[in-house]
Amino acid sequence: MTFKSRLQLLWPDSTLEDIASKIDMSYMGLNKVFAKDGLPKAETLIKIQEVTGCDLNWLLTGKGLPFADKSRPENVKIQEVTGCDLNWLLTGKGVPYLDRARPENAGAFPVSDPAAGAVDTLGNPVDLREFVFIPRYSVEAAAGHGQAVNDEKPLFCMAFRRYWIENYVTRQTDKLSVIAVKGDSMEGILNHGDNILINHAETEPRDGLYVLRIGNDLFVKNIQRLPGRLLVKSANPLYEPFEIDLTADNTDIAIIGRVEWFGRTVN
Repeated sequence: MTFKSRLQLLWPDSTLEDIASKIDMSYMGLNKVFAKDGLPKAETLIKIQEVTGCDLNWLLTGKGLPFADKSRPENVKIQEVTGCDLNWLLTGKGVPYLDRARPENAGAFPVSDPAAGAVDTLGNPVDLREFVFIPRYSVEAAAGHGQAVNDEKPLFCMAFRRYWIENYVTRQTDKLSVIAVKGDSMEGILNHGDNILINHAETEPRDGLYVLRIGNDLFVKNIQRLPGRLLVKSANPLYEPFEIDLTADNTDIAIIGRVEWFGRTVN
């Protein structure tokens, strides 16, 4: 819900000219705020709060309810405008939309009050601040022949313990992603269908598992660093090792990141 929508919710029967007059703004000035999808000055926001009695946090962010009195009709009006779940709107429990795939549901549970939101499978409250939510992409890193790289949006997020991530992987949590393995060249270490956590901050290879881009293809391989070159190995002996010359101008080759973790479904 935009700031413009919030104002129109406070004054549903007023024109924008009328609203501007009520909050001591010019019509043109108010339109400029709307055009930039921004907020007016602090004194204007305070004026709106004083005139309407609305909740200032809701006015600033759109989160929560317009008025502390949950029975006020303006609170119910939000449900009509947005199509959100009325129980969530009134109580803060559950998710904003019954369609759980909607992106607005992400982060719906209030982290400051775990008991009011997320719970584990036994109903115990969960503090979401203890977790890092890392995007899982549909891109696959080929453990075999190359898998093409495309611009992708994440399918969903995977939760990892924040303590483990920040103390054993990286504090640059925005440099992490999860993708899947495709193929059999790393069979026995990484199997087809495994999820792998990639640390994109680690692009200077040491010995270990890395995701490489060669041309427009992604590979996950075991890398051994040698003087002036990288030895790229597979776990499956059917795939021959190859070398990358670090002294050459390898514009078609890049280290995407280090593999820090994998997850596997046991059939």
